[in-house]
Amino acid sequence: MTAPSRVEPDLSFLLDHTSHVLRTQMAAALGEIGLTPRMHCVLVHALGVERTQIQLAEIGGMDKTTMVVTVDALEKAGYAERRQSSTDRRARIIAVTPAGAEIAARSQKIADGVHAAALDSLPADERDVLVRALTRLTQGHLATPSEAPGVRRARQ
Repeated sequence: MTAPSRVEPDLSFLLDHTSHVLRTQMAAALGEIGLTPRMHCVLVHALGVERTQIQLAEIGGMDKTTMVVTVDALEKAGYAERRQSSTDRRARIIAVTPAGAEIAARSQKIADGVHAAALDSLPADERDVLVRALTRLTQGHLATPSEAPGVRRARQ
């Protein structure tokens, strides 16, 4: 027996593979300054805005345990601290310290560089088409995941 012939390109593989490689490159680049992608995500999304751990976990696609470990690491490094919310005494927000703001600026430059390197590997006309097409997919047909057992939620 032979495998069925493919009618369409394997979009799942293409997107998954490129996403995986991009994530590994991002992790390696941020690791050079002692951050993980999750730490970077929390810092940049907590800067200048009062957000709770729960809100930041949702933005970063993290479960509670992962978020706690990430914030613990940020606190230990002196980049963030947990504070009581000014609008809800029951809620804890993540406040970025001055050192955290400085490392967030550095990490954002690194993240931008990783993304630029990936896009720069394409001719300009293809780069623009790719970004527009992916943006359209994430806002349209592929905006909402289907419920399926055993499938992890992607980072937002």
